[in-house]
Amino acid sequence: MRSALGQRAIKLRICGIRTMWDTVGDGEFFCTGCGGDRNYRRLTGRRRFAVLGVPLLRRGTVGPVVECAACHEHFGIDTLDHPTTTRFSAMLKDAVHTVALGVLAAGGTASRTVLETAVATVRGAGFDDCTQEQLATVVEVLSVDIGHGSAFDPAAEACGAALAIELHEALEPLAPHLAPAGRESILLQGARIALADGPYSQAEREVLTTVGGALQLRAEDTARLLAEAARTPS
Repeated sequence: MRSALGQRAIKLRICGIRTMWDTVGDGEFFCTGCGGDRNYRRLTGRRRFAVLGVPLLRRGTVGPVVECAACHEHFGIDTLDHPTTTRFSAMLKDAVHTVALGVLAAGGTASRTVLETAVATVRGAGFDDCTQEQLATVVEVLSVDIGHGSAFDPAAEACGAALAIELHEALEPLAPHLAPAGRESILLQGARIALADGPYSQAEREVLTTVGGALQLRAEDTARLLAEAARTPS
């Protein structure tokens, strides 16, 4: 005599719910199951009550889901919000570069020490061919774009609308994917550039405060980090 468990298993093989998947898109994503960049398929499912493997009655829809092409695990669509490793690296480089330009636009490019610090910071982020001349040229263009004319006046309000937009566009998409220490590190890199020729100017402090806000740091944490950086010998 078959046990109750054995009879149930036979019944499940005879009839049950079967999901039929349709591919509606594909691409590359960061698979948390594999721990790396992988190809994916975006799937939607149709549930059917099946008898002997033959789908008969509709039982609604499933998904959409993301299926990893390597491990075949299914994830929610929100997993696509996580950037791939390649995209994350590019976002991080762009963030450091934009912060450096913002600080230089606020404080000017007359100081050789400031430019050297900025170049070292940008190169450390991955722009190996960055030079002082390149940064100075970009800052000059940026100064014109934010309304200071070709001759930038450091005493003028630095963090205008255009510059604030540039900082937010570069930093806000990155911030959710960084640990607090990573967000603080970007702010402190900007602070070191500003401090390379002496204490913060008002314009530099305004830019760095904008950077902290775009990185989703609390205002009090931003102020604390800037103060600590100012007390730390270079």
